[in-house]
Amino acid sequence: MYKNLQWKVLAIVIVTSLAVWSFTPLSTRVKLGLDLKGGVHIVLRVETDEALTSETDTARAQVRDALKTAGIAVTAARTLGPTQFQIEGVPPTSNTQFGQIAEQQTGANYDRESIGEGAYRFTMRINVAANRRQEAVRQALLTIERRVNEFGVAEPIVAPYGTSGDQIVVELPGMQDVNRAKSIVRQTARLEIKLVEAGPSVDEKTLLASRNGVVPDDMEVVLSSTSAGGGAARDVYLVRKTATIAGTDLRTARPTVDEFNQPAVAFTLNRDGVAKFSKATGENVGRLLAIILDDIVVSAPSIKERISTAEARITGVGRQEADDLALVLRSGALPASLTSLEQREIGPSLGRDSIRAGILASLVGLGFVAVFMLAYYKLAGINAILTVALNLVILLGFMSYIGAVMTLPGIAGFILTIGIGVDSNVLIFERIREELETNKGARQALAAGFDRVFLTILDTHIASLISAAFLFQFGTGPIRGFATTLFFGLLSNVFTAVFVSRTLFEFLLSRKPAGAARLSI
Repeated sequence: MYKNLQWKVLAIVIVTSLAVWSFTPLSTRVKLGLDLKGGVHIVLRVETDEALTSETDTARAQVRDALKTAGIAVTAARTLGPTQFQIEGVPPTSNTQFGQIAEQQTGANYDRESIGEGAYRFTMRINVAANRRQEAVRQALLTIERRVNEFGVAEPIVAPYGTSGDQIVVELPGMQDVNRAKSIVRQTARLEIKLVEAGPSVDEKTLLASRNGVVPDDMEVVLSSTSAGGGAARDVYLVRKTATIAGTDLRTARPTVDEFNQPAVAFTLNRDGVAKFSKATGENVGRLLAIILDDIVVSAPSIKERISTAEARITGVGRQEADDLALVLRSGALPASLTSLEQREIGPSLGRDSIRAGILASLVGLGFVAVFMLAYYKLAGINAILTVALNLVILLGFMSYIGAVMTLPGIAGFILTIGIGVDSNVLIFERIREELETNKGARQALAAGFDRVFLTILDTHIASLISAAFLFQFGTGPIRGFATTLFFGLLSNVFTAVFVSRTLFEFLLSRKPAGAARLSI
């Protein structure tokens, strides 16, 4: 009687039971990817020029403010394009001081050239512009990934796309509302709170009437989302360019209701945000404070008193809009807007066909394997069939337990797992045959065969596991699906081919007298 045989059988039963429990019922436990379940496929382009323009605007404002602090008056400070801005009207007596201030504010990011008396043009260096474009795409990738992870879809894909370097592909399995997905993914979600200098007014001409129709350099005109009087026209406001509070001062955001039980979005400020908000509201009691989202005023409440709390609200939104707005605010603002290049909704009908074809291919492959193993290895072939089938059961259990997603390449991984299982059994059986040819008894040949082939199986599986790990780490989408199935298929195959197969042989031999023990192999 083999030692510990009962414990080995019990271990196999426990592992099999846990695996079956993990994926039962199969229809609800195993998650399907975009190619099997259907969903949304979107290709986006990051408008990197906007990110460069934003940085250039910031650099221009910093130079202008530093000159103002130093008492140097200039006639104009204008942004010329994504990578250029211009300062005009620098007094001749201040050229040296201007150069020092400009160098301090722009550093090694901009080249400065004189284009006339008292006029200077700043141009972002080529390598800096290239780096900023790459950073904008990377930041967009991270922001979009944070957003789609909150959809609750299985294994969303957010990855670089194409060769241009500024495109991103987004795939959301199970998501059928293309417009909502686009809205949430593409929304810039740049939140700013700015002091209102004038307004609301019905149009820009009325707004600027007291300022001779000119917008001051440190101010800007923004539209509201609706009219204060309920009309069709949208009100306009004149606000300061420098935000009192920006999106970077947010800690979190969530959907809520206002005092009238209407949908709203509550956002919480971090410590620096609270300090800035408290100072600004304390110094400007009685004025309007515009809450601006993506350059649109969503509300402009009056400052009644100093506000020292960390929480504020955005009102006037619908229930779904409140949920979506809270989501994008939590995930952070995009560095630039996104342009949709391609979008399509993939129906699940193709997925059903793929699943049927995959199951059929697996069953046909398993059938051919079974016939071959029975014909070539006789009764020992039954052992191989059982271990390969158990290998697939455990693999399904692994994937269900960790929440892995089944894709079409993943089904290919299942079929490959059958081949790996058969290959391991062939190695073991051939080694046992060699031991039997040396006139060893069945028990001795069995032990020697498994012991001597174990290291070979271990080596090959470790090498394959490393390959699967690299595929998962550096691959995207379908490649990851294949790598996941391959990885867990290899783990389960070591258990079934070595431990389960040997236990089955030992169980059969234990039921025969020592002298009558034979292996049909």
